[in-house]
Amino acid sequence: MTPRRTRATASLIAATTVLAALAGCSAEPKAHRATEALGTHGVKAAEPKPVDRGLPGMPPVLDPKDLYAADRPGKLSPVVKDFPSRVYVPNTESDTVSVIDPKTYKVIDTIPVGRQPQHVVPSWDMKTLWVNDDKGNTLTPIDPKTGKAGRTVDVHDPYNLYFTPDGKYSIVMASLDRELVFRDAHTMKTVKTVPVSCYGVNHADFSADGRYFIVSCEFSGELLKVDTAKMKVIGQERLPFKGAMPQDVKISPDGKTFYIADMVANGMWVLDGKNFTTPKLLPTGKGTHGLYVSRDSREMYISNRGEGTISIFDFAKNKLTKKWTLPDGGSPDMGGVSSDGKVLWLSGRYDSEVYAIDTRTGKQIARIPVGDGPHGLAVYPQPGRYSLGHTGIFR
Repeated sequence: MTPRRTRATASLIAATTVLAALAGCSAEPKAHRATEALGTHGVKAAEPKPVDRGLPGMPPVLDPKDLYAADRPGKLSPVVKDFPSRVYVPNTESDTVSVIDPKTYKVIDTIPVGRQPQHVVPSWDMKTLWVNDDKGNTLTPIDPKTGKAGRTVDVHDPYNLYFTPDGKYSIVMASLDRELVFRDAHTMKTVKTVPVSCYGVNHADFSADGRYFIVSCEFSGELLKVDTAKMKVIGQERLPFKGAMPQDVKISPDGKTFYIADMVANGMWVLDGKNFTTPKLLPTGKGTHGLYVSRDSREMYISNRGEGTISIFDFAKNKLTKKWTLPDGGSPDMGGVSSDGKVLWLSGRYDSEVYAIDTRTGKQIARIPVGDGPHGLAVYPQPGRYSLGHTGIFR
């Protein structure tokens, strides 16, 4: 998210598929259960501890040690495998979406949308891209198969958009309205409106079990912890830094830690989401903004918009290992990683351009002119089973 000086701020994968997946994980033959109940000497074994399967209806976690296990290079689901590879760039000041062909690094289409588009968000079932027309108070659907825009849907103050892990609801980050609005993921009809006392709700990510999510509040420097099923704020804290402006939120591959970018504190906060204790600040660079996990789940790319750099954080080493600098400067903001993991795409918020960066070398591959105020671009299609929203959080 960015300071906005004058800003007023679909369908599910079949439920039977999810239920079948869950049932398949829990089913086992009676004979096996009987054998397991007795030890090797016929003594009854200790009762196994119950396994928390997470938010009801959520697809089971593939690997508890790596929440991004489904995001490996080229691992496209049948839903998206035939979609053409594109980069969709919302231009907040031009009220358009620039469409880039990643093979040629050129803009091949410009789609008119509503007022002040902020982010392009893949739906939970990954069949639709939703453009968040913030000041236009609409969502514009784009069919990623054809690249054509559909009929807009009236949604007030849609600064950003997320989806609950069970695929039932979308969550509109209504920044100006100071609300989290839970809506039907298909129709976008309001289900529950949750008022918040902080200012500038904007980015989020979900816990490993999907039972809660962490939200950043840009303009009051606060964090929220929200119960997904109850649709209720269960925790709130102010960041220990004067003037803090938290931005993007991302969970670690092992699900133990949340990272929150902060463009004023010039770093990212490291948070224990479960206990929701006071986070610690890791300095990364001026204007820390976007957080993107590599395809092998080993590193995280951190855009520093205020200095035109990208910091690299190593999860296993728990430290920064590299910093890439854009030639001739720039304002790297939001974006995503290519399907094969070889290119990091970032919007140049204040330079009307998009950067393509080689993730193996850190070198700039291309600098592509787009409309004015490019923001939350989406690289699509992406590996994964379902989308949690934003510019592409896939599990």
